This record gives sequence, C-alpha cells and structure tokens, in this order.
Amino acid sequence: MTAPATTVTASPQPGFLRLRSVSLRFALVYGTLFVCSAILFLSFIWWGTEGLLEHRVERAITTDSRTLYNIWAESGPAGLTLVIDDRLEQDVDDNTLYLLINKDQKWVAGNLSEWPRQVTSDHHWFTLPVQRAYTQDMAKVRAYLLPDGYRLLIGRDISGRTLLRKMLTDMLLWACIMITLLAVGGGWLVRRLFRHVIHTISRTTLAITHGDMSRRMPVQGTDDELDEIAITINEMLDRISRLMDGVRQVSNAIAHDLRTPITRARAQLEDAALHATNETELRAAMEQAASNLDNVTSICEALLRIAQIESGARRSAFVLFDLIPALQDVCELYEAVAEEHGLIFVRQLPEHLPFFGDRAMFQQAVANLLDNAVKFSPSNGAVTLSAKVLPAARRSDGSRGALLRLCVADVGIGMNEADMARASERFFRAEQARNTPGSGLGLSLVQAIVQLHEGQLHLSSNNPGLITCIEIPLPEANALLLADSMPNNH
Repeated sequence: MTAPATTVTASPQPGFLRLRSVSLRFALVYGTLFVCSAILFLSFIWWGTEGLLEHRVERAITTDSRTLYNIWAESGPAGLTLVIDDRLEQDVDDNTLYLLINKDQKWVAGNLSEWPRQVTSDHHWFTLPVQRAYTQDMAKVRAYLLPDGYRLLIGRDISGRTLLRKMLTDMLLWACIMITLLAVGGGWLVRRLFRHVIHTISRTTLAITHGDMSRRMPVQGTDDELDEIAITINEMLDRISRLMDGVRQVSNAIAHDLRTPITRARAQLEDAALHATNETELRAAMEQAASNLDNVTSICEALLRIAQIESGARRSAFVLFDLIPALQDVCELYEAVAEEHGLIFVRQLPEHLPFFGDRAMFQQAVANLLDNAVKFSPSNGAVTLSAKVLPAARRSDGSRGALLRLCVADVGIGMNEADMARASERFFRAEQARNTPGSGLGLSLVQAIVQLHEGQLHLSSNNPGLITCIEIPLPEANALLLADSMPNNH
C-alpha cells in the first residue's frame, strides 16, 4: 500500500516577508526621498563653491591681463618686464604665475622657466601642472598674444583650491553618511509608527470578526490625524453595531409578524378542510386565508420599498414641481375616509409650494401619516394637515436655507416619550396600538422617504393626540421662488 503523497509548500523567506511589509516599503520610500533630497542639496553646495572659486581665479587673471596689456601699450617689453618682476617680488602667497617670451620663444620675464607644451593656443583656459623651482603645482593659465610676436602667459596656482575642494568633498561625503544614518533612523521610527497604527486596526478588526463587537480603537487624545482615524473607525464600528442590532430586531420582528398571518391562514384552511359542510363555508375560509396572505405580501413589499429608498436608488426621479396639487390629491382621498369615520379634516396649505423631490414617494409619506391619524382618532375628532415654509436659518449641517415643514395633527390616543423615540423603528407598535390592524412599517417608510429627501421626522404630543412633522431643506433656487410666490409664509 503506497503512502499518500505529501505536498510541501515552501514558506517564504523571512527577508521576502519583510519586503512585502507595507510599513517597510513606506519607510524605504521615506528614507530614499530623504537621502536623495540631501544629496541633491549637498551637491548644489559643492558645485556652487567650486564654481565660485573657479570664477574668482578666472576673474583675477582676466583683470591682470588687461592691466599688463595697458602697460605694454605704454612702455613696451621693458616696462612690462619691470612690472612683472615687481609683482613677483610683492607676491607674498607665491601663487601668481607669469611668463613673457619673445618671437624666438626665448624667456624674457616671469617665474616659469619655459612655455608649457599643453598651452597650444591663445585666449583659452588651461589647467595643468607647472614646474616652479623645485616644486610642481597645479595651475590655471591663459596665454595672450602681444605685438611684435611676444606672448604672455598669466596664471594662478590652484593647489590651495584643490586642497579646499578635497576638504569640501570629504566633508560632504561625511555629511551624506550622517544623513543616511538619520534617514535610516527616521525610516525605522516611521515604520514603527506605521506598524503601530496598522496593527491597532488589525487587532480591532480581528476581534470584531471573532464576535467581539465591543472592541474599539484607542484614542490618545492628541487631536492629530491618528486620533481622527481612530475616531472615524470607532464611529463606523458603532454604526455597524447599530445596524446589526437593527437587522437582528427586524429579523425577529419579521419572523414574528409573518408567522402570525401565515399560521392563521393555515389554521383556517385546515379547519375548513375538516369542518366545512358546503362550498360557501369553504370559499369563505379560502378568502379569509387569502386576506391573511395578502397581509404577508404587503409587509414584504413595504420592506422591499424601504430598502430601495434607503439605498438612494429613487433619487433619479427627483424633479421640481408644485407640491400643493400633489397634497390636494391625497387630501381628497382622505377627506372621504375621515368622513366615513366621523372625523373633521382640516387643510392649512398655501396656494403654491415649489418643491424638489419625488412626487409619488412624497405623496406616499403624507398618505401614511394621514392614515395613522385617521386610524387612531376617535369619532368627532379632527385631523389637520398643514404646510408652511420656515425662514432661512442655520441647519444642522451648518448650511443656511429655507425649510419646508409639513405637519399632520390628530386628537387620538397619542404616544408617550419612550414610544415616540422608537416610533420609526420597523415593526414597532406602541402599547395603545397593539389591537389596531397594521404591520408597524408605516412610520419606517415615512422615515426612509424623509431621509432620502435629506429631511427629518419629528413627533410631539398634541395633548391629546400626536403631531407628526416633516422638515425638509429647500434648494436655494427653490427658496428664491418661494420668496416671490409666498411672502406671507415667512
């Protein structure tokens, strides 16, 4: 019997794993940029210093050549020879070079014994070693052609400049080494800080993936970018926790609210199958079961509609329209319903109200509010629908602009403070409304529509009854139209 083959997977080398580290790559980029910037800066200093010394030597030789040429023009070879000898005697630093030769290439004056072979043309710069007495030094020279075949060589000893350049080069090299060490240390600190942030996020998210939803990122209290990241992530986690709690509550509510009508429909059908004695009783049971199943369908449709609205998919249907005709259509429907229930329906609407939003969706929200008001109001009560524009004021997001306030008021059973705080939760029903038909999704749908229009839903007591108000910000162009068409509402 052959033993099963074992597949061995080669683990990556530790160095390779380190190179794959984001923090190490970040530190390497930081260190490389730091070193390159420093080298560029030091190179600029080196080239600038070198160029300055070079320019000073060339300017000194050029100025000297003009003076000597003037002396030649005034005194000839004899006068130029005397001036060269005098300058050589006064040259304390011994860095001045002169050589004057005649047309026969014979030495006339200067501190050089012969014409350098490298100097083959006039009025050009040459850097070359020159022999003086018993020493050989580097010099920068330039030759000038004089009348009668004479040639003049003027130069400066640049051995000191060479030593200065070497010293400057060594200093810059040591500076580069020190900067490189600083870059390595800074990169290590940056990598450590970066890894600390990443590992903190990783530990927090790992704990959450293992079910610890209470885990949060630590906030140091320094009000820097790291604290901003921590606060943002913690707010995101709080939001996720609230959403998960909401999903859990909705799931439980769905299971409870759907189970009741489905169980009732099944019981009715079983009872009809066992006890129905004629077609009429069987048909009645089937119709009652279909009604219960229709209730299930309406709950599912309401949930799907809320999810669609909360996703923001319906904003494409937003247009600018007059809201009053849309509200009048809803009012005509519920005036008849209110009359059937023995209620007084009161409208308090302006003549025109330009509005930007989804017409059908907003009508649905108002219809839900009116339906609740009619449902929970006693006979001989009153239901009031009012709409007005509040003057421009600072909103919760810091901007300024007009607000539309639409309110539905009734004199029904009302709600206490605790119930009003939870009224927009899905499937929530106040204790006073337990025996009233409904699924507890009406205000949830209204809340979703209002949030899609970037507004807010407010509930308050009417003593007795309830006042439900919708406040939606109006666009600037809309506010201008309102200012012209409805001055009495401001």
